[in-house]
Amino acid sequence: MEKSTRIVAQVYGYAVCLVVVITFLISTTALINAIIDRSDPIHSGWTPAGSPSLASYDNYKLDVMKSTQKGTDGKDNFNPDEQTLKAMYEAARNDKIQLANHQANKAILIGALINLICIILFFTHWKWLSRLMRIQKYPNSTVL
Repeated sequence: MEKSTRIVAQVYGYAVCLVVVITFLISTTALINAIIDRSDPIHSGWTPAGSPSLASYDNYKLDVMKSTQKGTDGKDNFNPDEQTLKAMYEAARNDKIQLANHQANKAILIGALINLICIILFFTHWKWLSRLMRIQKYPNSTVL
């Protein structure tokens, strides 16, 4: 009975270590992606189809002008002046940067915490397994 208990304990310990290593690798990938997104928030994430480009003011202006000229029903379309267009661009750009930075900071924090938990779990289980192996190898020893 004692031998089967030890085998179950070893399988449990090694399974936990394997799951922790896989989780660590996946979390590290997400952490690296978040750091890259943090370095270039304008180009990070997903941009909805049809939204104006925020890469530069000229691109934004061209996209907005194209979208205001689409109406062919004879009604007056809203054509913002240069100052209003520039203010719209700055507001949209700042919103995109703040959103991307918030999402990246959140992903960095979560990834770092998961990695920390993985490291703690791995080393505690590995130490427990090595102690279990020493007990199995030297059953009458008092030094553990």
